[in-house]
Amino acid sequence: MSRLRLADSKLIVTGAANGIGRSAALRFAEEGAAVLVADRDARGGEETCRQIREAGGQAFFHETDVSQEASVRDMVAKAVSALGGLTGAFNNAGFSEPPSAFDESDFSTWQAVLAVDLTGVFLCMKHELAFMKQQGRGSIVNTSSVAGLVCAPGRVAYTAAKHGVLGLTKHAAREFARHGIRVNAICPGMIDTPGLRGSIDDAGFAALSERTAPGRLGQPREVGDVAAWLLSEDASYVSGETIVVDHAGLTR
Repeated sequence: MSRLRLADSKLIVTGAANGIGRSAALRFAEEGAAVLVADRDARGGEETCRQIREAGGQAFFHETDVSQEASVRDMVAKAVSALGGLTGAFNNAGFSEPPSAFDESDFSTWQAVLAVDLTGVFLCMKHELAFMKQQGRGSIVNTSSVAGLVCAPGRVAYTAAKHGVLGLTKHAAREFARHGIRVNAICPGMIDTPGLRGSIDDAGFAALSERTAPGRLGQPREVGDVAAWLLSEDASYVSGETIVVDHAGLTR
C-alpha cells in the first residue's frame, strides 16, 4: 500500500531557487510536504514555488539571506505562520569560491564563503532548533559535501566550511536527541547542477562525467531522495550521521 512519506510535514528548504535545493523542494512536495522555499534569488525561488503548485503541492517563497541572523529569524517565523508549524528543514544554501592556491586565497572571499556555507547553516539550525525544541520533535538535514570529508583542491574556504557543517551536525544531533530532534548531513559528490554546468564547457563536462565511477554525474533529485528519507519517519532512529551521495566516488 503506497503512502506519502512526508504527509503533514512542514519544511524549510534553503538555497531552493535552483539545483539541489529546487529538486529537493519538489521531491518533498511530491511526498506530501508543505514547503517554505528560501533563497536570495526571488525569481528562482518563485519559479520553484510555481512548479510545486502546478504539480498540486503547497509552497511559499521567502527571500532569505542565511548569512544574516535577522533574515533567518524572519524565515523561520514565516515558515511557522505560512505552513502552520515547522517539522523539518533542509539547510542547503551554499556556494564555492573559484579555485586558487592556499597562500593566494583572498580573505574577503574566505569570509563570504564561510558566511553562507558555515555561519548560514549555524544560524538556520539555531532558530529551527529553538522552535523544534519547544514542540518536542523535528528533523534537520544539512548539505555538506564530499569536500567535508576530503579536501577540494584549490577551494580552501569551501573545504573548511563543509568540514564545519559536519561538526555542527554531530553537535546538534547529540545535544537535541532527548528533545525528539534528529540532525543529519548529506555529502553530495559531483552533481549535475546549473552552477556546475555554467562553470565548464561541454567537453569539460563530458570529461568530468567520464571520470566518475558510474560514468555519469549525479542528478539533483538523487540528493533530494536521500534528504526526503532522512526527514521522514522511515529514518526515525538515524541521527548524527553523514550520508555520502557520490556513487562510490570516494572509494578510489
